[in-house]
Amino acid sequence: MITAKIEVTQPLKQQRQFVAQTGSGHHLLLDDAAGGTGPKPIELVAAGLAGCTAFDVVTILRQKYHQKVTGYEVRVEADQAERPPQVFTAVRIHHVVTGFEIDAAALEEAIRLSEEKYCSVGAMVQKTASFHTTYEIVEEKTGWMKPLAEVAPEADLHAISRTQGSDADHGPRP
Repeated sequence: MITAKIEVTQPLKQQRQFVAQTGSGHHLLLDDAAGGTGPKPIELVAAGLAGCTAFDVVTILRQKYHQKVTGYEVRVEADQAERPPQVFTAVRIHHVVTGFEIDAAALEEAIRLSEEKYCSVGAMVQKTASFHTTYEIVEEKTGWMKPLAEVAPEADLHAISRTQGSDADHGPRP
């Protein structure tokens, strides 16, 4: 079960600032545009959608497809109905994945699985909004982050392995 609690921070004033406490014990301020001290509740829905799909996609890429993801960003933009309740009517989700030789087909499948099967926030938002999803892949350029096999030739890997396990470094074995 998911729980949350909201309390007004200044009950005797006109401001609409609240402190939220999640069931997992985290706290954050909620506010309206006039107060500006925290996100509006509807902004948390957009952030929740971005976070939900991000968890799914990066997990699928790394665990199922063994992709070397070094950076990941999800951007969400949403249009709202003009009249209350101002639900989302159209959502644009853009994934930016940085890594080494990211497979576009694996990314497309990870996004599809998130949108159609795993992301609970997305499933709720899709009841009122259409989704338009895009992505881009950025090839990692940082040399020191490359896997060892790409940095050292095959022969050097064997030499490193032999050196680490040799008796010369540790003296004779009993």
